[in-house]
Amino acid sequence: MPDLLQKDSPLKAVQVEALVVMKIIKHCAQTFPTTATGSIVGLDVNGVLQVTNSFPFPTLELPNTDAHHDSNSASNLAAAAPRAKSNTIYQNEMIKYLREVNVDGNNVGWYTSANMGSFVTPNMIENQYFYQKDLNERTVALVHDVSRSSQGSLSLRAFRLSPAFMTQFKEGRFTVESLQKTGLSYKDILIELPVTIHNSHLLTSLLHQLPTKPSAEELPFPSSLAELSKHTNIPRAPLCPNLDSLDLSIDPFLEKTCDLLLDSIETHYTELNNHQYYQRQLGREQAKITGWQQKRKAENVARVAAKQTPLPEDEWTRLFKLPQEPSRLETLLNSRQVDQYSKQVDGFSATVSSKMFAIRGNLLPDENAQQ
Repeated sequence: MPDLLQKDSPLKAVQVEALVVMKIIKHCAQTFPTTATGSIVGLDVNGVLQVTNSFPFPTLELPNTDAHHDSNSASNLAAAAPRAKSNTIYQNEMIKYLREVNVDGNNVGWYTSANMGSFVTPNMIENQYFYQKDLNERTVALVHDVSRSSQGSLSLRAFRLSPAFMTQFKEGRFTVESLQKTGLSYKDILIELPVTIHNSHLLTSLLHQLPTKPSAEELPFPSSLAELSKHTNIPRAPLCPNLDSLDLSIDPFLEKTCDLLLDSIETHYTELNNHQYYQRQLGREQAKITGWQQKRKAENVARVAAKQTPLPEDEWTRLFKLPQEPSRLETLLNSRQVDQYSKQVDGFSATVSSKMFAIRGNLLPDENAQQ
């Protein structure tokens, strides 16, 4: 009975061990800019998904051809690795070996790397759908943004597909009619869960002891820089605040994010033009069908008057072919990516703007002189 209650209770948060975070960061940084993917294992305790271990998926080596083509092919293969059959077998073998050494052997999802917040892709959606549908319903996708983390703050987020999107994706119908009927929008694709990093008590004690007090004794003057760096009596406080957070540089993250935002908006207009072209083509075909049906009805009236057998009126299905409506899935994903870029620009520009207002007097000396 408790197991059934635990299974029915929704996931509320994700707790990741610090060692797992370091392993994910190392793997993603080593393969950057190629997409890095791997599996995560752990436990589900009272609606909190505890990630206790991880391991990367093996990479496939491609033959040497064009360099640009190679990079795109390698990135696409790595992005699709979690649902590959060979990697599924590899994942099951690794989990079996982990259980033999008393490590948590329950698969709780997978992780992937991202660049500049660009992670809402068809590969990401298909991978998470594969995990939530076949392997384990209570799984998450951990997304580590390498570019955002290089700016000084760790970017590690957990996502799940919403039940409404899972149902729609299973049916495979992303038409305008089906979306209007279900009310599905780009905001209903992913559900983000809060992520917390858990440290062991021993590691927590070590972190609290790292910042040491300055020495009470007078230190001798070093004779060189090498001696200064190797001096054992000089206290070091790696966890103390530094001046890097006061950097006023808005390049390159904000500028690159704005470029990606403009590209996504352009892609959105391209998808919109494609749908409008489909509507115009559909209207032309329907007008032809209507004209043909009216002509056939007139012919049948004349044939009945001449006491002849009327012709069938359903031949238009063989003579005319209606265009197939393009899927709106790409538009939904692109809209969700535009929303992601907009939030990044808003969050990053807010901190930069506050710094600019703080040093406004130094930037505009003439205005201070007038006041």
